[in-house]
This record gives sequence, structure tokens and C-alpha cells, in this order.
Amino acid sequence: MNLQESVLMQLRDLILRGEFAPGQHLAEQQLAERLGASRTPVRAALVTLEQEGLIDVSETGKYLVRQFTPREIADAIAVRGHLEGMAARLVAEHGVPRQLQHGLEACLAEGDRLLAPPTLDIAAYAGYAAMNDRFHALVLDASGNRALQRAVALNNALPFAPASAMLPMMSTAEQDRDWMRYAHRQHHMLVDAMCRGEGARAQALAIEHTEVAQVNMRLALERRAETEQLMPAIRLVVGG
Repeated sequence: MNLQESVLMQLRDLILRGEFAPGQHLAEQQLAERLGASRTPVRAALVTLEQEGLIDVSETGKYLVRQFTPREIADAIAVRGHLEGMAARLVAEHGVPRQLQHGLEACLAEGDRLLAPPTLDIAAYAGYAAMNDRFHALVLDASGNRALQRAVALNNALPFAPASAMLPMMSTAEQDRDWMRYAHRQHHMLVDAMCRGEGARAQALAIEHTEVAQVNMRLALERRAETEQLMPAIRLVVGG
């Protein structure tokens, strides 16, 4: 299991669920104890989260949770969909070299293996996230358009915009796991379209693919709102 990927996913999940308040200091040692990890993967995850626009670094070097809105997330995911749609169309129009096809098929096979069990553990989530990042990177690199690649890099600095940032992340809901399996079937269809040289279909599939991230975002925020509504009642019961 990729420990750094696991820690990163758990921290993203905690931020999305509102476990940390905007402006809250994220201390390495406290996070390491909470997640049962060493400080090294936590430190690496914090660097990635800063690059993804989820946390800021203060003048004193402290990591602080950044405030973001659902609209910011939705807009960033929508932009990624159109950028990746352009990349997929370019790959289909240029043709898929044998090496690229092998790389994409390896990602598909790994995703199939990871999603085969009826339930998914944290190792499967972390492994799938790493595979998903490789898959999207292969398509973007193969587009050959440097301006497009720079645009994706800039968009990835926005909250929850990167390809694996809106995976369900250890949810117990079977609905979320079904969405992951559906997203991976889209990977299969996208590779088929690119290999067949069907540019318009590949572009449409890539744009549609990001709707899974939009659904995951909406479900996560709905659960967060439900939890926040329950907390006052829980405090009242506990406090007497």
C-alpha cells in the first residue's frame, strides 16, 4: 500500500467533511497520531494539499486550512472536464501508439483488480487513486499540447480539482463504491474511443467522466450538512 497516498486521501476526506475549521492550524505530529502514521507521509501529504489549494502556508510556515465553497469545487471540476476532453480528442486524432496503449491497458487491468472485491479497504482506495492519476497523466501527456498541459496544472491548484481528489475516500456507502466502478467503466470506454480514433466520442466521454466527481462532491457535502445539523442535538444530549 502506498502510505503517502493513503494519508493524503484521509486528510482530503477530513477537510471535505469539515473536520477542520477554515484557518485551523494542521500540525504534523497531531495529524500523524490521529492517522496512525509517521510524520514523513503526513508532511508530504501537506505539501500536496497546499499545491491543490486546500491549505495555505502562513508567514511562520504553519499549514492552515483554506476556506472554499461548493461553487469553487464544481467550477474547477467542470473546467478539468473540458480540458481533459480536449486532451482525449487530440490523442484519438493523433492515434494511440503501442506503448501508450499498453500503459492505458495496464491501468485498466489494475483498476479492474482493485475494484473486484465486494468491499474496498484503504489499500484498495489508495491503489486506485494512484492508478487513476497515472491514467489521466498518460492521456494528458499523449495529447502533445503543452499549453493544455499547463492549463490543467493551473486548474489542479484549485480545491478538489485534480483527477483523484474527489474519489469517495473510504465512505461506507455502497452507492459511492458503485460510482467508482462506473467511473472505471468510463475509463474502458474512453480507451476504446481513443484507440478507434473517435475524437468526438472520446471528448464527450472525458467530459462526462467528471460528472462522477461532481456527484461525489454533492454527496459528500450533503453528508457534511447532515452531520453539522446533528451535532447541536448530540451536544445537548451529552451535556444534559
